[in-house]
This record gives sequence, structure tokens and C-alpha cells, in this order.
Amino acid sequence: MARIGIIGSEGAMGQALAGVIDASDHEWAGGIDRGGDAASLADASDVLVDFSSPQALDANLHAAIGAGIPLVIGTTGLEERHHGAIDDAARAVAVLQTGNTSLGVTLLAHLVREAAARLGPDWDIEILEMHHRRKVDAPSGTALLLGEAAAAGRGIALGDHAVRGRDGCTGAREEGTIGFAALRGGTVAGEHSVILAGSEERITLSHSAENRAIFARGAVRAAEWMIGRAPGRYAMDQVLGI
Repeated sequence: MARIGIIGSEGAMGQALAGVIDASDHEWAGGIDRGGDAASLADASDVLVDFSSPQALDANLHAAIGAGIPLVIGTTGLEERHHGAIDDAARAVAVLQTGNTSLGVTLLAHLVREAAARLGPDWDIEILEMHHRRKVDAPSGTALLLGEAAAAGRGIALGDHAVRGRDGCTGAREEGTIGFAALRGGTVAGEHSVILAGSEERITLSHSAENRAIFARGAVRAAEWMIGRAPGRYAMDQVLGI
């Protein structure tokens, strides 16, 4: 049994996490939200799960380091400087950061990477995502995760090949680019499709999230796996062993 602390406990994901923990063999060590004391929560926990905000990341990393416990980060909207801070923290404690804690999405990313590696650059890659009307970042963290998987399969850097939100007279599609389109509306928990379009044929790999509980279950699985890990930066595909 693990004591799991939730950062961002008042949000939709935090509440979903609490429900999954309560139904498991683990113990909910407590939760904090904006303005809460991450250090005190860390001292009472075996592992922290963070679904808060990018602005809180530094304090959460310091809390995990101070308590010497692992941290699972599911917060999206992170920038390059946030990833640098995660890399620094991973020298002291185990940190798992992901754009999506769903086990299904983790497997989807693996399939996307494999498909991109085996199909040539003449197969165009487009990523389409839709989320609820209240989501604040676009493309979603999951869409970027899938884009990174596609780029890794091709051995390229996503930042050099990503195309976002086409509008107006954009000209012909540039070979080797990875396109993103984001839709927002209603209460959609998450829809993602990766379209690989070749000459006269097309492959679509997709995932539908029907309830936030799938992300909570994946986060708890990741938290279990992280306990006892050596310092370092980890990913969800390692949790699944792929």
C-alpha cells in the first residue's frame, strides 16, 4: 500500500484521482491546491501526483526533492524551461512526466512511433484532437506527445517540423511536416487521431477518452511503479514495459 499525495486536488483530475485511490488498496495521503503547502504534503506521502499548473511546478519539484520521494507529473502546457527544471530535479529523485497518463494513449504513442518509422516521409502525418470547452492549452499535451512519437519514429525534431493551425493561403503541404489541428467544445474528455496519409491510402490511429477516470487509473499505476525507482526521468512507456 502506498500513500499517494495529490497536487491539484480540487480540479477535475484531482477529484478523479481521489476516487480511484479510495477504491484501490492505496491510501490518499491528502491533497493541496493553489496556495497549498507542497512540502508538508510530500512529507506525508510515498509519492506525489501533480495535476496542477505549470506555475506551481518549481515548488512541487522542490517538495519532492526535499522529501526524497518520486513525483508523477501530468500537468500540461509545460514549456522548455519547465522541462529543464524537471531534468535538474531528476538528478535527485525519480520524476515521471507525461502529456497523458492513459495506458491506452501510451500504447497509441508506441504504435505511432512504429508506423512513422516504417513509412517514408512521403506519408503525411496529421494529428487531430478535440477537448471540452474549458481546456486552456492547444495543441493538447497528448497531441504533442503523439507528435513527439511520430518525430522520434522519423528521427527528426518535432519543433523543426511541426505545423499548427493552418489559415489562409498556406501553399502546398511541405513534405516531412507534422500537422496539428485542435477542436474545442462541449464536455469531450479527449479525442485524438493520428492520420498517416499516403498516395491513395490512409491509416488512422485513434483513441477516445470516455471518462477522466482512465487518466486517474493510469496515474495511480505510474505512481505504484515509481516507488523505489532510482533518480532519473521516466516515461509512461516504461510503466507498460514497451
